[in-house]
Amino acid sequence: MLALVDCNNFYASCEKLFNPAFKDKPLIVLSNNDGCAVSRSAEAKALGIKMAGAWHKMRDFARQHGVIACSSNYPLYANMSDRVVNVLRDYSPSIEVYSIDESFVDLHGFTHLNLTDYGQHMRQRIARWVGLPVCVGIAPTKTLAKLSNHIAKKQMQYNGVLNLADHSPAEIERIFRNIEVGEVWGVGRCLREKLQIIGISTVAALRSSDPTAIRRRFGVVLERTVRELQGMVCMTLEDAPADKQQIISSRSFGRPVTELSDINEALASYITLACEKLRQQQTVAGSIAIWLETNPFNPKAAQYSRSITIPLPAYSDDTRQLIRVGLWGLMQLYREGFEYKKCGCMLGTITPKLGLDDTLVPSNNTQNERTIAIMDRINRKYGRGTLKSAAEGSNPTWRMRRGNVSPAYTTKWEELMVVK
Repeated sequence: MLALVDCNNFYASCEKLFNPAFKDKPLIVLSNNDGCAVSRSAEAKALGIKMAGAWHKMRDFARQHGVIACSSNYPLYANMSDRVVNVLRDYSPSIEVYSIDESFVDLHGFTHLNLTDYGQHMRQRIARWVGLPVCVGIAPTKTLAKLSNHIAKKQMQYNGVLNLADHSPAEIERIFRNIEVGEVWGVGRCLREKLQIIGISTVAALRSSDPTAIRRRFGVVLERTVRELQGMVCMTLEDAPADKQQIISSRSFGRPVTELSDINEALASYITLACEKLRQQQTVAGSIAIWLETNPFNPKAAQYSRSITIPLPAYSDDTRQLIRVGLWGLMQLYREGFEYKKCGCMLGTITPKLGLDDTLVPSNNTQNERTIAIMDRINRKYGRGTLKSAAEGSNPTWRMRRGNVSPAYTTKWEELMVVK
C-alpha cells in the first residue's frame, strides 16, 4: 500500500496561511507576468473562476465579487512544500516527491496499522505543524492512490482520507462508476474523447477493459494504467528523482524588450538558475542552446524567432563560463528592430560529474570551483542573488510583472512577519 498526499489549492492555501485578511475570501494566484489563474481557493472555484482563466478578462468580475489576486511567489511555495515533505518523512522512510504539492508515501509493511487513521494523523499533523490542508488517498498502486486522493477531495464523507482497502469490491465498483474517465491519471482530453467513442466513459469501464486490447489500440502506457486500476503495480516508487537530462530556464519579459543589453542581463540570469540546478544534481553540461523570440500573439508586431546550439569545449558547471558562451550565442541571434518577448537557455548533454575523465573536465580550474562553491553557499544562506555575476545587472527592468506579490515570509529575514 502507498499513500498520495496532495496539498489542497496549494498556492492559494500558502497565500491564505500568512494573511488573516484573506480568510474565507475568494483568492486566485496568477502565473508569470500576472497572466492567468494557476491556483484558486475553494471560494474562487465556487464563483466559477476557471483554471488558466486570463486575468485581464476577469478583472471586472473579480472587482465585483471581491476576488483577491496574488502574483506567484515561488520561493514561498517551494519552502512550504519542503516543510510538508519534512513532516511526511516521520511517517515513512521512503517518499517520492512527485511535484511541489504532491508526494507518494510508501506504506509497505505498515499493514498492522489502521491506515485510514494513519492518513488522518498525517493530515492533522501537517495542518497543525505547517498550517496547510491536505488530502490523502491510500491504495496498492500509484494510479489508484491518485484516484483515491481525487475522491477524498471531492466527497466530504471521507473527511479528506480515502483508503480503498476499507471498501469491498462492489463498493469500489459503485464509486468508480460515478467518476468520469478523464479523472484517471494520464488520461487527457484527447485520450478521453477517443475512449468515449468506444464506450469507455467511466473509471469502472476503463478498469474492466482488456489490457491487451487497450495496448493494441492505445499503446503500452494506457495498458499499464488499466493494470494499475486493476491493482497490479506497474509504476514503482522513486525515492530520489532521476537526474535531469536537459535543464531549461526561460521566462517571458515583463515588457517588450528591444535593447541587446537588457536581453543579455535576462539571459545571464536564466543561465545562472540553470547552472544552480546543474550543480545541485552534481552533473555537468556539454552543450548550451539559446533562443530568442518576439510575441507570437501580437499580430501587429514584426515577428522573429531564432535559436542556436553551442557545443562546449569541455563539460562544465561553471556559471561564468556558460554565461560567456551564452552571450556569444545571443549576439549571433539578435537583430535590431524587433520587440522581443522571451529568451531562454537549455543545458544539454548532461552527465554525472563524479568519475568523469579529467580530459573531459579540465582539472586546472580548482580556484573556479572554490569560487562557485562559496557563491552557492552564501546564496543558500542569505537568499538567491546575494552574490551574482555582473552580467545579470543590478536594476533589471525586463523582469516579469508581479504586481501583487506577497512577502517572502519564510525565506528572507527582512520580510519575516512582525508580531506586535
